[in-house]
Amino acid sequence: MVSPPHEAMHRIFQHDPGLFSRVSRFLGVDIPAPVKATALPTDLTEANPVERRVDTLLRLETAYQGPYLLAVEAQGKKHPDKPASWAYYTAYLWTKYRLPTALLVVCQDHATARWTQQPVSCGPPQLPTLTVQPLVAGPHNMPVITDPDEARSDLVLASLAAITHAAEPDVDAILKALSTALRDAPEDIAKPLVEFTAQGLAKRPAKNLWRKLVAVDLSFYKSYLAEEVRAEVRAEVREEVRTEARAESRAEDILLILEQRGLDIAEDVRSRVTHCTDPELLRRWLARAVTVPKAEEVFEDA
Repeated sequence: MVSPPHEAMHRIFQHDPGLFSRVSRFLGVDIPAPVKATALPTDLTEANPVERRVDTLLRLETAYQGPYLLAVEAQGKKHPDKPASWAYYTAYLWTKYRLPTALLVVCQDHATARWTQQPVSCGPPQLPTLTVQPLVAGPHNMPVITDPDEARSDLVLASLAAITHAAEPDVDAILKALSTALRDAPEDIAKPLVEFTAQGLAKRPAKNLWRKLVAVDLSFYKSYLAEEVRAEVRAEVREEVRTEARAESRAEDILLILEQRGLDIAEDVRSRVTHCTDPELLRRWLARAVTVPKAEEVFEDA
């Protein structure tokens, strides 16, 4: 099943085809910015029943060079069959469209990026015949954009930076810069980038930070993510109120039982009971309050 990060890593290039030109600078090549881009069918299946489908396929045209094809693949982990698939994609596209074909693989972890960058030949060592060595974008070469002004200058690149660094320590700073930069962006620009970023983070810990940033910094527009976060925040507040109410009730019960049993309750005991906010701990104290000979002994198992 296709995962949200997989979709985000390649669909962001459909959203902004010019992103490849800007990303290429970090990959050691200089690709001119396209003046025209066309999304092409991604199904590369022939009459053969085996399905072959590239993630994203774009036809890009530049002002100084002829048109070329860009195939974008999102790769979440090492897979021994992928190099053969990529060789098929590039050869098939070159044959079908008679255009130079570039292959970009987007990764989210260093190990997969290193594996993807290794050239793989289809022939024996002395006869390599066809070698596949895609361009690779990942946490090892994508920029760490932590300045809101830098993020504001290229919002799509900043979103890709967050996606490719989703598992890196720097991702929190990238997300904060991106959310700050998006405050000034029109809703039609901000909304898809919010969703791409959320997809790319998937179930990683940084997703929770992004949801909170969206709820606070980007509350001026509606999206399923923002509404979902606000609903969760409201639910969390209600649960906190209920927890506090249970804690207060149990604290009152503990003191009442001790008083009804005629035990002396020192001020430090009373203060410790009333200031406790852990309902489970208070429940244990409540059970002990029924039998302890001294009020202080309700804490002995704490």
